[in-house]
Amino acid sequence: MTALLSLFSLAGKTAVVTGASRGIGFAIAEGLAGAGAAVTGIARSAAPRAAFQHDVTYLSADVSEGIDAVFANIAAARGRIDILVNAAGITLPGRNGALATFEETLRINLTAPYACCLAVRPFMPAGGSIINITSIGSVLGMPGNPAYNSAKGGLRQLTKSLALDYGPAGIRVNALAPGYIETDMTARSFADPVEHERRRAHTCLGRWGKVDDLIGAAVFLASDAAAYITGQDLFVDGGWTAKGLV
Repeated sequence: MTALLSLFSLAGKTAVVTGASRGIGFAIAEGLAGAGAAVTGIARSAAPRAAFQHDVTYLSADVSEGIDAVFANIAAARGRIDILVNAAGITLPGRNGALATFEETLRINLTAPYACCLAVRPFMPAGGSIINITSIGSVLGMPGNPAYNSAKGGLRQLTKSLALDYGPAGIRVNALAPGYIETDMTARSFADPVEHERRRAHTCLGRWGKVDDLIGAAVFLASDAAAYITGQDLFVDGGWTAKGLV
């Protein structure tokens, strides 16, 4: 059993999580640290929404601008970077009629993760793991938010492309695709009784997800237990993408 548990341990590994000030990024940063990783969380906010319960170093930085120096500094302090989780993202559903909104959403949700992948590559040893947070919207059409769906669909394909390009160096690249998770980004629909029920009914498990539901999947993909898994989509959606006409 000790040998089995060691497969999932992140002890001795270093991790960077973007979008770590709140929501999914915050929860994953906590989860990786709880599994033993030395975690650096990055977000634009001056400070995280709440205090981390585990040992997470927090940096205020914009991952969409000049991120190379940030990763170089982290690697200089840590020695290397074993794990990258691209969790930073935005959604602007009320402004999707504007081309500028489409371009901004792609810049934050697709171009910035790619920039982080490029920035981390020189400091990631063989056996490294990159996890891109996509969405059920990466494979399903969702109304009223073409920018977000396009960005997440692009990030899904970027994941597969980088799995191919980084594979010879022993670096794995996978996508973790949440369903509807209770966060600040989904607060409006979560609070609306009609929209809440509509989304709940789409799942097999009959409930919305919580940010903590993503921790186990993130730890798994980051760990040696997933050493032969790359280029894959792991959906954590309560069965949303599996459900048919029922």
